[in-house]
Amino acid sequence: MNPINKNGGDASRRHFIKGCAIAGAAALGPVHLLGAQNDPTQDKLNIAVVGVGGRGGSNLNGCSGENIYALCDINKSTTAKAKQRFKDAIVTTDWRTLIDDPKIDAFVVSTADHHHALVSIAAMRAGKHVYCEKPLAHTVCEARWMQDEYKKRKGEIATQMGTQIHATGNYRRAVEIVQSGMLGAVTEAHVWCSRGISPVGQSVLPQQPVPETFDWDVWLGPAADRAYNKSYWSGGNLNWNRRWEFGNGVLGDMGSHLIDLPYWALELRRPTSVVSEGPEPDPVGCPPWQQVTWEHPARDGDGPHHAACKVVWYHGSEGMKRRAAYLQPKIGKDTDLGKWGIGVAFIGDRGVLVTDYGKMVLSPSVDFADVPRPEVSIEPSLGHYKEWIQAAKTGGESLCNFDYSGALIEHNLLGNVAHRAGKKLQWDADSLKFTNDAAANSLLTKSYRDGWSV
Repeated sequence: MNPINKNGGDASRRHFIKGCAIAGAAALGPVHLLGAQNDPTQDKLNIAVVGVGGRGGSNLNGCSGENIYALCDINKSTTAKAKQRFKDAIVTTDWRTLIDDPKIDAFVVSTADHHHALVSIAAMRAGKHVYCEKPLAHTVCEARWMQDEYKKRKGEIATQMGTQIHATGNYRRAVEIVQSGMLGAVTEAHVWCSRGISPVGQSVLPQQPVPETFDWDVWLGPAADRAYNKSYWSGGNLNWNRRWEFGNGVLGDMGSHLIDLPYWALELRRPTSVVSEGPEPDPVGCPPWQQVTWEHPARDGDGPHHAACKVVWYHGSEGMKRRAAYLQPKIGKDTDLGKWGIGVAFIGDRGVLVTDYGKMVLSPSVDFADVPRPEVSIEPSLGHYKEWIQAAKTGGESLCNFDYSGALIEHNLLGNVAHRAGKKLQWDADSLKFTNDAAANSLLTKSYRDGWSV
């Protein structure tokens, strides 16, 4: 893979490309390993925040105790507001001009999905710590590349995907229950989100003048070139995420948070097959509803959470109907699934655990009434952002590092490939290909606009 760059541009940009290439070739270690200090936790990281509006604003706040060294956003009005708070930060619309800055220790990536892997891989190659919003990648191949790039530098850089719920106590207690054997052998995990997607409408929008404050070329990045129209990007995630070329729909977005729980609790890694049910595939828009099933083989270990199992995802109104039709009879009157807009249900041979971000129900309730809960074995989190910052300063590793989270996102995005392929696919994870549909393999990656590549 070659360093990310853009052909043409002014002299400073050409200088950047040369510097980035050198950094990639040298595979530099971290520029500023704080673990070498007597008290590394008292030092501050120099952080470049790429995308400072929306989720980026939340991530900016989460890291604001460090030194916000650079603010990058394609919308100059957004960075102008952030600059009022972080007066000493340098400002740019183009993240590529920051990659080879030796003063930067870490990047926080809060762009649209189609930039996530590009920024993160370039930053990792330059030896920077990276925090990246979910989903970690835009394609299955990018998710694998993110894992591989991080593993080359494991112990040298700290990485984390933005799955804030991973740090909460309720998720940790659910993991302990599943792994304790209370449910017996767990053979199914059902995951859902009631959110749907509005139709995209026009695939190509009419040209509008580009505002002086907006860097349209950089926002497009690797996507196909087209004339500017505000409606491609305005409204944030719930707008651009509907289009395959910029996002991955509800599964890519909310699946990152919700499938994280069974992925963690069941110690999943690579599925062997995937199939998606839903409306006819749209070449432009993501599906308004899906039911996706992944099959996982038995994992190493003798725990009840290592049995062969399937993971099933549902979203949208039709998905919610299918979820309720299958799961409600299994839990009876212990809880009304109509009141769970998001959730996860673990099905074991002794019972069912239904849980979400903040609550959980064990069923049959009468069978679990007097069963003691497992001892706390997963320590409370330092805090979602603090886990990553602490790892960056001490040479440690966060729980949502790119090895773990990259595998999770690779798994999830296979569901979108299966939807677009329209059939059940047999997955050979070692070879990174489907064994029963050569044509579907082309959907594992994408075309990159000239000058933008991984």
